[in-house]
Amino acid sequence: MVFTGIVVTNDGNAILRELDIAHPAAKSMIELSRTQDEEVGDGTTSVIVLAGEMLHVAEAFIDKNYHPTVICRAYNKALEDAIAALDKIAMQIDVNDRSTMLSLVKSCIGTKFTGQFGDLIADLAIDATTTVGVDLGQGMREVDIKKYIKVEKVPGGQLEDSKVLKGVMFNKDVVAPGKMKRRIVNPRIILLDCPLEYKKGENQTNAELVKEEDWELLLKLEEEYIQNLCVQILKFKPDLVITEKGLSDLACHYFSKAGVSAIRRLRKTDNNRIAKAAGAVIVNRPDELQESDVGVGAGLFEVRKIGDEFFAFIVDCKDPKACTVLLRGASKDILNEVERNLQTKGSKYPTNLTLLVLSITNWRDAMSVARNILKNPKLVPGGGATEMTVSAVLKQKSSSIEGIEKVLYFTASSSAISSVIFNLLDTQQWPYEAAAVAFEAIPRTLAQNCGVNVIRTMTALQGKHANGENAWFGIDGNTGAIVDMKERKIWDAYNVKLQTFKTAIEAACMLLRIDDIVSGIKKQEASGATASKPKLEEEGDADNEQLIPEA
Repeated sequence: MVFTGIVVTNDGNAILRELDIAHPAAKSMIELSRTQDEEVGDGTTSVIVLAGEMLHVAEAFIDKNYHPTVICRAYNKALEDAIAALDKIAMQIDVNDRSTMLSLVKSCIGTKFTGQFGDLIADLAIDATTTVGVDLGQGMREVDIKKYIKVEKVPGGQLEDSKVLKGVMFNKDVVAPGKMKRRIVNPRIILLDCPLEYKKGENQTNAELVKEEDWELLLKLEEEYIQNLCVQILKFKPDLVITEKGLSDLACHYFSKAGVSAIRRLRKTDNNRIAKAAGAVIVNRPDELQESDVGVGAGLFEVRKIGDEFFAFIVDCKDPKACTVLLRGASKDILNEVERNLQTKGSKYPTNLTLLVLSITNWRDAMSVARNILKNPKLVPGGGATEMTVSAVLKQKSSSIEGIEKVLYFTASSSAISSVIFNLLDTQQWPYEAAAVAFEAIPRTLAQNCGVNVIRTMTALQGKHANGENAWFGIDGNTGAIVDMKERKIWDAYNVKLQTFKTAIEAACMLLRIDDIVSGIKKQEASGATASKPKLEEEGDADNEQLIPEA
């Protein structure tokens, strides 16, 4: 039996990506998960839960005729205070302490398939992200894991044979295996993105030859053109020439005669990684080559046969800013699972969505965790402790929020005008305090998924955080007990939490400001008929819209 089109994951972004949603507000919420995924690679479910809770608590104020601007002003104030509280409890760490980094990444790897290989996964993630990191000054680093880290899956061997190469590997062989060397120590590498063959016309070109000697002259011109290209390259004495385009047989002859190995039709992304690893510069025209464009940072070029295919290795680089993670395993399924644990963007707080889908992927993305810590080496407590601390701080500050003391509503009727005065403590205080309550959705969801008594657990956790103390107390995701996150080494990256809070509250404010939904779908009409005006529909109409026509 073969199943097709089935996605097995507990990643919030992967689940929402598969949903077919018609409501525009729901589509906007799904975009939040994608944004979170691209920015920090974690917290994709948390941002949806928090944004949904912010909208849920605002519903009561909308029903009481609170203006959305008042609610958004309170939410923005709550966001500022939440970020201040986040900075206060954040803990600085030393990214050069490998044992600390290993414990952090291992604590982020679940007890799923790769739990038994936690040390290996953590080592691979830290080695890869440390290799491609670029110092920006002031303790900040830029780590581009999408562009400069490639995961190469090669079936065969054992999972323990997986490693991070100090360089690049790609699925290519030299152009002439019998004539060109497959192993070069300390190679001089030239990278090109132009073809080393005779330039052909863009359109159909016709040449009329009157004499027989003209044909020989035409062939000679082509040979001279190729020879000039090769001479311009060979005068820099390279050992390896790599081009993204084609390479003619004549150019292959000149290179093999000079003892130079050549590789053609390489991907642009692989060429960029080689340039970063070997210190070379990709050149567009051979006549523009300079000595500084030649890459001399690689220690070894070698072509190896793994299984039925040949792989080229450019490794032992001096200061590589790009690398390849070589994964070995018994089957493709095992390799795909390990790759998901390394690369797929995970969600820390599983919600009830995980009841719909079997969870086999990891909770946290090891690569993104290491990247986030290197970019901004700050940690905050996990297990809902951060959200409870922020909630307690906002509740304490809510009493000091200033605003309008009284709200006057006038109701007009045909017979008389009556006024009803509602004495409220503060119109902006209540939405601010509601935002504080909304932050408790994360630990509450975590308690629900642990199977414990939610009311008792949340009451006890609120008591721990009531006086602004015990900021590191949260919920253990396995047992549901209230424990010290610092002792259990349950951490969360500062960048992830910061992005989650900002994205959720700003998206909630954006949706609250929407007055109506305008349908921009233009229906096909008969010729000569005038186009109908756009229909202005209420939110309830959009909710009740029939998506599947009746038979």
